[in-house]
Amino acid sequence: MTTAAASRGDPATRIREFCEVFEAIQNQIAKVVVGHHEVLEQILVAFFAGGHVLIEGVPGTGKTLIVRTLAHVLNLRFGRVQFTIDLMPADITGTRIVVEADGRREFVFFRGPVFTNVLLADEINRATPKTQSALLEAMAEMQVTVAGSTYPLDPPFFTLATLNPIEMEGTYPLPEAQLDRFLFKAILSYPSAAEMREILSSTTSAELPESQPVFAAEEAPRRVEALKSLVREVLVAPHLQEYAARLVRATGPSQSKFAPAAHDGTPVDERIDRYVSFGSSPRGGQALLLGAKVHALLNERGNVSADDIHKVAVPALAHRLVLNFAAQADQVDPRELIERVIDANRKAVR
Repeated sequence: MTTAAASRGDPATRIREFCEVFEAIQNQIAKVVVGHHEVLEQILVAFFAGGHVLIEGVPGTGKTLIVRTLAHVLNLRFGRVQFTIDLMPADITGTRIVVEADGRREFVFFRGPVFTNVLLADEINRATPKTQSALLEAMAEMQVTVAGSTYPLDPPFFTLATLNPIEMEGTYPLPEAQLDRFLFKAILSYPSAAEMREILSSTTSAELPESQPVFAAEEAPRRVEALKSLVREVLVAPHLQEYAARLVRATGPSQSKFAPAAHDGTPVDERIDRYVSFGSSPRGGQALLLGAKVHALLNERGNVSADDIHKVAVPALAHRLVLNFAAQADQVDPRELIERVIDANRKAVR
């Protein structure tokens, strides 16, 4: 692999290094995690784009294993919070405690599990909204505020929150504003028959599969931040910026004052009008372009194409749609709605 010093110069060398690192991470994770190739790619794309990921999947599909393995392969600090009904915000951010030393008493801040590089927020919808919101400042601003004092987080900081979609009792659905903070939402499907056999074989044998870190511990944060910086340097042509904005606007119903799609010529799918109350926020457009930039690098390009945008449209936009009661009654999948939006607007960049 090329050295960091060489990668700072030649753009082509830096792009090749990015592709090599990305592939190495995928290969190491695949030694432990069976299947889920598309989801793993989405998680890594979001990681290098500087965002956070919400993972939804039934129990036993490997959500926790994926996050633990990712942290190990990146050689970054790993933290875990098991969300429960009695979890308090201080259990996440940390708290100030009175400590007595040399006859004096003073408040000392004890850091919570959020002070890490890769944070697993396990079953985030089991905690109350007040506790869920304790993560918002950390995810958006790389800091936490406790008792009026602000404490910065060390980069990189990456949150992966998990959801169990089949158990609703004792859970608190994430508010739309909190869902919007996640760059992507990834859906873990049930393993196929072949994958199930491989899982059973690898996890019940004498030797369990192991992955190896791709970075040395002392250089991991610096290397990761350099690669994330490269993503920001990828170019997006003005017409593709307009196309991304067009897709975001098209996710809202034409009759809504918050979605001007019908007034600027953007096609609106009739199912969007029927089933969507509110479309994606501008953060959805940011997720589109940042994710597309990562895909451009993976295709050894320094500029974004329309296909790069299409690859990330579903994980970037589907969870940002606010569906109405009619959609719930008809069991409408928001991912299918995003696919229809793409099909309706695809000719805009041809």
